[in-house]
Amino acid sequence: EVQLVESGGGLVQAGGSLRLSCAVSGLTFDDSAIGWFRQAPGKEREGVSCISSTHTTFYYDDSVKARFTISRDSAKKMVYLQMNSLQPEDTAVYYCVAVDYYYCTNSATYFDYWGQGTQVTVSS
Repeated sequence: EVQLVESGGGLVQAGGSLRLSCAVSGLTFDDSAIGWFRQAPGKEREGVSCISSTHTTFYYDDSVKARFTISRDSAKKMVYLQMNSLQPEDTAVYYCVAVDYYYCTNSATYFDYWGQGTQVTVSS
């Protein structure tokens, strides 16, 4: 059974930082692309970032490219999203996603596996 378990969300003031973690099990980790989506209240789910099995990174929102960093640790089977200079518009539920393929996209339907989500709230 594939499991993606997120942690690290919370409440932070604007300008602060959080690091989201995703623990991955049940997948061939090194062959899988893993990413992050988010969904703000009243908005559609959107792709934030993805890291391929070859460690190529993608950022799908121009507003996060200079502030967020995605990384993966094969030994721990973990994926991280370091989020700096957080803004109120970053407030959302963040989901870890994965697929049994090396390639990344920002299409929600591409990813077969989703975590339960972790809430990130940024106060102004």
